[in-house]
Amino acid sequence: MKPNSFIDISIPAQRLVIVDEGRVVKSYPVSTAKNGAGELRGSECTPRGWHKIRAKIGEGIPVYSVFKARRPTSEIYSPELGKQFPERDWILTRILWLGGLEPGKNRYGSVDTAWRYIYIHGCPDELMNGKPESHGCIRMINADLLDLFERVAINTEVYIHE
Repeated sequence: MKPNSFIDISIPAQRLVIVDEGRVVKSYPVSTAKNGAGELRGSECTPRGWHKIRAKIGEGIPVYSVFKARRPTSEIYSPELGKQFPERDWILTRILWLGGLEPGKNRYGSVDTAWRYIYIHGCPDELMNGKPESHGCIRMINADLLDLFERVAINTEVYIHE
């Protein structure tokens, strides 16, 4: 049974929608995994099913702050920095760390979303082109992520589907 308030992420539509009391409150474009949907560790796929926000990371730090291992590096992303390190998978601005809620599907063992470090996070805005291109996470435009970050709480449920 769906909760009354949750985040709905559609992989085919590349959209994240906030649902509150059964109605859509806000909708944002996202980018999910280039490798498609899947739960296995190492697959670089976006996991499906019910999750929750297990942690909100980065409150109060500058927009475009760069994260590594969920810690700000003190770097601020710019297109010049992007050209300097083209191979980096940029995690910017804020992190909403997801944890699976369905044992055997996206929780525990080789399918555990939290242990796979799957986040909703900011990325270089120029990489947001409506296509699935992440390494498993859900990427967002930084201004949209800031808005989402303020609207949701830890333990908000997240449904990711095809």
